[in-house]
Amino acid sequence: MKDINSLSHSKWRCQYHIVFAPKFRRKEVYGKIKVDIGKILRKLCEQKGVEIIQTQACVNHIHMLVSIPPSLSVSQFVGYLKGKSSLMIFDRHANLKYKYGNRHFWCRGYYVDTVGRNKKVIENYIKNQLQEDIINDQISFKEYIDPFTGSKNK
Repeated sequence: MKDINSLSHSKWRCQYHIVFAPKFRRKEVYGKIKVDIGKILRKLCEQKGVEIIQTQACVNHIHMLVSIPPSLSVSQFVGYLKGKSSLMIFDRHANLKYKYGNRHFWCRGYYVDTVGRNKKVIENYIKNQLQEDIINDQISFKEYIDPFTGSKNK
């Protein structure tokens, strides 16, 4: 009951797991401006009254577990978040316009799922997603030796 919010005439608990990625899933961006992206997303969520429960910036996508008030639809919020953050990122990092072009930093789509009774499972998934991505990248970087020819494929 402690995670139920209230407005003047309603009580609500609208929690969503949202995943979105930069255009072309560019990986190098998060190494350079990861902290700025986090600050920008937190500021925009605060302006809309959205509570960030948990978030994780992975190498080429972002996971967010958020509580969105019922006065704001998920599509409105994600559109606002991606649109405004894109403008703010390009204002702070003008050199990105050469890679991304016309001020389109994020991909067009996103993934959203409602959070019900499995909130802990989703929180653990988001927390462990970065380690899983790192492990998967290390596996893909290993050299593969073809057992038939004995040659290495890179």
